[in-house]
Formats: sequence, structure tokens, C-alpha cells
Amino acid sequence: MKTVLVFLLTAIAAFAADKPNILFLLSDDHSYPYLGCYGNKDVRTPNLDRFASEGLRFDRMFVSCPQCVPSRAALMTGRSPVAVRMVRFTSPLPSDIPALPDLLRKGGYFTGIAGRSYHLDGPSGNGLRAAPVLGEVMDRLGLRTFKDRVDYMEKTGGMTDFGGKLGAFLDAAPKDKPWFFWLGFSDPHHVWNTQGPRGAIDPKSLTLPPHLPDLPGVREDLARYLAEIEHLDADVQTVLDTLKARGLDKNTLVVFMGDNGMAMPHGKGALHDPGIAVPLLVRWPGVVKAGGTTRALVSGEDFAPTMLDAAGVEPPKEMSGVSYAKLLRGEKFEPRKYIFAERGPHGGDGAMKPDIQASTFDLVRCARSDRFKLIYNCTPHGAVAPVDSQKDPGWQAMLKANADGKLAPEFVRAYFTTPRPTFELYDLDADPGELRNLSGDPKYKDAEYELKRALTEKMVLDWDFLPAPLR
Repeated sequence: MKTVLVFLLTAIAAFAADKPNILFLLSDDHSYPYLGCYGNKDVRTPNLDRFASEGLRFDRMFVSCPQCVPSRAALMTGRSPVAVRMVRFTSPLPSDIPALPDLLRKGGYFTGIAGRSYHLDGPSGNGLRAAPVLGEVMDRLGLRTFKDRVDYMEKTGGMTDFGGKLGAFLDAAPKDKPWFFWLGFSDPHHVWNTQGPRGAIDPKSLTLPPHLPDLPGVREDLARYLAEIEHLDADVQTVLDTLKARGLDKNTLVVFMGDNGMAMPHGKGALHDPGIAVPLLVRWPGVVKAGGTTRALVSGEDFAPTMLDAAGVEPPKEMSGVSYAKLLRGEKFEPRKYIFAERGPHGGDGAMKPDIQASTFDLVRCARSDRFKLIYNCTPHGAVAPVDSQKDPGWQAMLKANADGKLAPEFVRAYFTTPRPTFELYDLDADPGELRNLSGDPKYKDAEYELKRALTEKMVLDWDFLPAPLR
């Protein structure tokens, strides 16, 4: 009997050793390239820069939606938000669709979640952002299922002591099982009111990206945004310190990623690169070669199948995401040719105003290759406005400059022309700010048709409810 027990314990230990622990660190509203390791000189992130040097830095990671709820749905299901019926911001993840924690549990993992809301159980029925009717319906019909998909869920705790959050999870985790822990940060989500060790950043010192006009208010907003990223950098290090102190840093696959882009024009809520391009850093000791970089196109749909692949769990055939585990292991890897993203309603539900802006309701799809981006606007009549930051100095300065006739023509076209064109095509090599629409230009006819065809196929496979761009 003793021999059998020893054999079983040895087998369990070997099983756990073959499967890495997985620590998923998700920042909020964090656009590429705003980390020092990406060459941005305006933000100081020594901890994440060091972390990047210990693993693989992805330079072309694109989430599936520039909004938190649908983006996280894609990350957890390996499918597009459209395919899993999560386009509406206030939807709960359907119970018939497995999520990454469900699948990892079946593979022997202990799973948990803490920090900022995971956003996949619909709105609450009470509190600051109450949705009493929606909340009552979801509760009465038992539509909130995410709490049943994990073994551990933090009940309270706020947005401090992130290292302690990991510690509390590890205290609850069995010692004979590998684990998966999703830890969400609130930075650099609007409102931008936290700062890193050096405090406020001088707005005059910044280099503005090409999609933003050089106005004092815009500089002020960007400075506050970057200060939040510096605060995030310090919080991430407390988590990595806890992992090391527990002796778990050598057998844990750690992923750091943003959920969608910054809450500024062309960012959050928009399908331009600042809305969907996010940082992605992966450290996996003994597997991922330290200090590497890749320009392979990666989608938010690819995260779940990659983590399952790393854990030795077969991804469901319904997943449209492509595992990049081979890329992590340094094996031959065939990268994507295209990434796709969608945009739908934002925020809560309720009566629609006649003059509703695109920041609240917009139905848009996009396809992106290495060089070109196609944006397909199905509701082009809504006026453009940034999500969350409309009352901030940056957008107010842009409104005034436009009203005074002092805004450059490229910014007037991008932000103050209604209706928008149904199709936008950008040459990202020549126009990284996505300000010069090439749709309809005969010179780019083939590139436009290629992306329309790719997007049409994606919409068919996702059972998209919008009309496809091609018949």
C-alpha cells in the first residue's frame, strides 16, 4: 500500500512539473508602444523593461476589440467577440461557450482571478453603475457563470497590494497542482490620477504620435496617461517579487498584456492601431529564449489556444485563434497573414439619443495585414469622439481648434468629418498615424480587395450579423 501511495504521489508531482504555472497580468487601456522596452523614451518602466529582457517581446499584438468586455471575451475563449455573442458591452459570457479557466481545470489546473473586474458576467444590478433591469434578468435566469468557471475568485481588495493578491491565491492553491491566475490592473485606465516614482511628467518633453495634433491639452492628457503606466510598472514588480519569494518564478509562464488601447482619439473604441495594438511580453524560463523580439501578427483570439498548448491541453476545434506556442519554444512557426477586430456598443444600455456619438454606439470591422489596414464602417453617421476622455483637456482643445479653423486638415478629416467613409484603407508603412484614406485609389485596388475578401471570409466564419463587404 505504501509503495502504491509513493507511486501516486510521484506521478502527481511529475504531472504538475510537466505543466507550467500560468500567471496572466492584464493592464487596462494600454496602447503599444508605451513601455520603455518598445523604445518609447517618454515613459520609464524599468521593471517591465527588465521583464521583457528575460523573455519574448511581441511588437504586433492586436486585441479583437478596442473595448474591455469583448476583448476579454476573445482572450478567454479563443474566438472573436462576434462569434461568442459578446459584441454588446453588457453581455455575460454564454454558459455554452467554454472559457480558458474551464478548459485548464479539466487539464488538472487550479484556476483563479483577482484585481480589476474580469468583465464577463454582465452589469451589476446595483451600485454606482447599476443596470437594475439587466441585472435582475441575468440573476433570475442564472446567466452569470464566470464565478463557476474558476476555483478562486477574489471578493474584495481594491486596486492596491497586487503582490498580496497573488500571495492570497497561492495560499489557497493546492501544492500538487499547476495553477492559472489572472490578475487585472486598473492602470492606465481613465481617470488618469496615479503616478509612478518620479511623479508628474512634463507635457512639454513628450514626443506626440502622428495621430494626435500638437496642442497643450493633448500633451497634458498624454503626460497623465504615461504617469499611470509608470505607476503600473511598480505594481507589476510587486507581483513578480512575490512569485520569486515563493520560489515559483522558474516554473511559471508569465504573460503581460494590455486589454485594449488608450482612451484618447484613435485609441479605445476605435479600430486604428492605437485602439487595438497592445504590449505583449512573455517570460517562460527554460523555454522562451531571453531577449527575443517578434513582428509576427498576433491576435487576441490566439491567447487561449496558446496557453492551452503550453499546458498540454487540446484546444477545442471551435477556437479560431492560432496557438503561438511554437514561437515561444523557438520552433518553426507560420505566422498569421491577417488579424481582425470588431467594434460594437460601448458602456451601458438604455434609450438611444437621436444624436448618439460613435463613442457610444458604432458597428465597425477591420482587417489588417503586415502593411495595410481596412476599416469597414457600417454606422458612419455617428460623430467621432474618444471613449471616456471627452471632457478632458485634449479633446476639448481639439474641439476648440476645429471650431476656430486652426486644426490641420488631416485631423479635421479624421475626427470631424461626418459621415465617415464606409471604407478606410491605410498604408501603415507610409502613414502610421492612419490619417490618409486610400480607399478607392486605383493604385491600391488589389490591396483593398485582398483585405475585403479576407474580412468577408472572417465575417462568414463568425456568423457576423453585419453585411459583408463583398458578395
